[in-house]
Amino acid sequence: MSTKNLIFDLDGTLWDPRATIIGIWNEVLGKHQLVKRELKPEDMDQYMGLLAHDIVKDIVPGISDERAKEILSEIVAQENKVLRVQGGILYNDVEATLKSLANTHNLFIVSNCQDGYIESFLEYYQFNDLFVDFESHGRTQKPKSENIKLVMERNHLSTEDSVYIGDTQTDYDSAKANGLAFIFCEYGFGKLATPHSPSISKFSDLELYV
Repeated sequence: MSTKNLIFDLDGTLWDPRATIIGIWNEVLGKHQLVKRELKPEDMDQYMGLLAHDIVKDIVPGISDERAKEILSEIVAQENKVLRVQGGILYNDVEATLKSLANTHNLFIVSNCQDGYIESFLEYYQFNDLFVDFESHGRTQKPKSENIKLVMERNHLSTEDSVYIGDTQTDYDSAKANGLAFIFCEYGFGKLATPHSPSISKFSDLELYV
């Protein structure tokens, strides 16, 4: 594979934010008496990469759409604020590998997160200069496949020299919907319906494939 444009998912691909965000979810949901027990970091594994609204609806069965939006608005505001000062946990060798790749490739992020979340990630780690562009569901209200398409269109990227890198079935499906090659991150939160190659067991292995 020879590519010059690398489009990354965020959660489960570049970092693990669970330890930071779980406290926020517990604080907000507990304040509104919406959960019987505190959530643990591993409880969030099944939700990483999904739309936050859908996560609230699943954690709090029967909650109305309007109430879910109110709760989510509070959670999102806190997440963006706290992540800017606490960050998450970068996977091993992410910083060094990204800085190396940025010398020879164009780097992008497309995530299903809220508006401001990617910005918090970039600000905390001072990665702004490494990435050319990014897009989120929170900013566009579009699914990941359409946000990938938006990034490709406004940066004039071709499918022949671009690849999407992620850790979930949604990532794979979104890449394929755009005719993109895909690299699966085995260390992340998701699983694929069928085995996929190339796959990487650690982030630094990415340099072997791009």
